[in-house]
Amino acid sequence: MSASTITTLLRVARSSRRLRLAARVVVGVGVLIAVVAQVGTGPLLEGLLSVDLHVIAVALALSAVATAAAAWRWSIIAGRLGVGVRFPEAVGMYYRSQFLNTVLPGGVLGDVQRAVTQGRNAGNVAQGARAVVIERTIGQVVQLALAVVVIAWFGSEFEGVLLSTLGVVVGVLVLAALATVAASARLRRALRRELDELSAGVGSPGPFVRVVVASMVVVACHVVTFGVAVAAVGASVPPTRLAALALVVLIAGSIPLNLGGWGPREGIAAWAFAVAGLGASTGVAASALFGFLAMMAVAPGLVVAATSAVRGVRTPLPARTVVLTGTGRKEES
Repeated sequence: MSASTITTLLRVARSSRRLRLAARVVVGVGVLIAVVAQVGTGPLLEGLLSVDLHVIAVALALSAVATAAAAWRWSIIAGRLGVGVRFPEAVGMYYRSQFLNTVLPGGVLGDVQRAVTQGRNAGNVAQGARAVVIERTIGQVVQLALAVVVIAWFGSEFEGVLLSTLGVVVGVLVLAALATVAASARLRRALRRELDELSAGVGSPGPFVRVVVASMVVVACHVVTFGVAVAAVGASVPPTRLAALALVVLIAGSIPLNLGGWGPREGIAAWAFAVAGLGASTGVAASALFGFLAMMAVAPGLVVAATSAVRGVRTPLPARTVVLTGTGRKEES
């Protein structure tokens, strides 16, 4: 491949990243503007002003449990893929990745940094990236599966719209993936390779059960945090209905067109609470407070990131040995 071709590909990649970022900002801000136009700024302010130290403390505790569970999930998969990370280090790195995902454009740069760092530490960046992708994907799949089950059992008011919509979206994605793979032998080989890696990561019953349990703990912590936000804004919702509402909002928050998590989450929360007879304003207030708590909950990641940066600055460069040869001077590490 020529240098000009590589340069062109890099320019296209950078342009694509800028377009994705612009889309996230435009959609996130656009949805927030639409929500404010519908319910006013009052619910957003109400949610943010409902916070107190007790609520923040509970959110931090729940986030600590969720982060530990997610880090455990990652350490299980990484270990089986040959890029193992010790659990205490996994927790710190996971906090840092969550913080970076929240404050940096794109929403995934923290995961990229976590994958590259651990991959380099273990001597295999590709496997490090693969472990992170598998770990995050399994987490999303478990959350989606729990949402379908809970909505089907306890969220009858959402069932007709959400389950059919999820079915259509999943069906379209599956068909598109199958068509793409069928058209390319190279992609089929790559898919077989990745399926083999997935099997290596969680293929046996023991690791698979542990990874699923860890994912369920993560989702449960997020659901309870949303319940804390709902209670803080003064709403009283039965637990089963609250679980359905929370999972609907969490699905909206995972839509990759948002601004630091804000946007579609507030729009869907307004709709879901209105459908449930609780009022769109209540949904917006609860979602706003939940978003604030989610940002506060990753604050320990700032400490980890700052500590890592200081250590990197203080780490001396490796000494270089100068060797004189007959043809000149040669430096070796």
